[in-house]
Amino acid sequence: MAERLYPEARVERSKVSTPDRARIWRDLVALFQRDAVNIEAGIYPAPRDYEGGPAELLSRSGAFFRDVPNVFRRRTAKNGQEVFTEEWQGRLPRYYLQNFHYQSGGYLSPDSARLYDTQVEVLFNGTANVMRRQCLVPIAQYLKEHDRRKVTLVDVACGTGRFLRQVREAFPGLRLTGIDLSQAYVEEARRHVGNLGRTRFSVGMAENLPFADASVDIVTTVYLFHELPPKIRREAAREFARILKPGGILVFMDSLQVGDSDDYDGLLALFPVGYHEPYFESYTREDLDEIFGAEGLEPLLQEPVFVSKLAAYRKPV
Repeated sequence: MAERLYPEARVERSKVSTPDRARIWRDLVALFQRDAVNIEAGIYPAPRDYEGGPAELLSRSGAFFRDVPNVFRRRTAKNGQEVFTEEWQGRLPRYYLQNFHYQSGGYLSPDSARLYDTQVEVLFNGTANVMRRQCLVPIAQYLKEHDRRKVTLVDVACGTGRFLRQVREAFPGLRLTGIDLSQAYVEEARRHVGNLGRTRFSVGMAENLPFADASVDIVTTVYLFHELPPKIRREAAREFARILKPGGILVFMDSLQVGDSDDYDGLLALFPVGYHEPYFESYTREDLDEIFGAEGLEPLLQEPVFVSKLAAYRKPV
């Protein structure tokens, strides 16, 4: 199982401690059980995880398999710089001009946006959407004390809009905005969310958000921080705190960090070996409470969610 999550595990496994197959399967089953309990409790609805009809699924699957040799070629050559070209230099931050995961087009092309969710679900053995859904729990808790028709939520680094669609289906009435640095991914997010109402999108940077001070009730960010250099993480945290209203919350999900879960530290060490992730190792050693606390945000929770970490913070009133 570790070998499926991280292809280089076979050659590196003797150097690190990783969970055995039985442990990973127990944790995977526990994740789906947790999801089922939340659905049964009415915290969020049963997932639809809409990806189009059979023809669309077959088309995406075919495109994914056709692209596998290209990813393998970059991985073998350890070339994560194909998108660092004159076309993009000066238009986007240098840290962003990477073929993260060795994927074709980095985060910059429509083809990459179309393939991304298939790639992620394959990587995480069908658990990516399930892990994202756990972010709905602190949102549901916040909404118990607020009129959702007046609540604004901004999803920073919204990617292809999968989490925003989950939010829209779970909590109709919220005013949602997705922001991402990739025009191509924003267009895919628009397509995916469709005509679900009160959802808009814009292109922008996490470290320079186009929102007024104290104007947002909920900020969410899913799988962003491990793609940012340490300095930019802190700038993004400052922006999250700036735009949150007093009493507002930040809901955060990203990879596990070192020390979060027994034996998983080895998988964290292997991940950058198999994928171009230049900022991942530094992320795994960050103190999130310190980063967000420096901006005045108070911790509400931190907990492992399979191979991810869920955290929430509150801006004091």
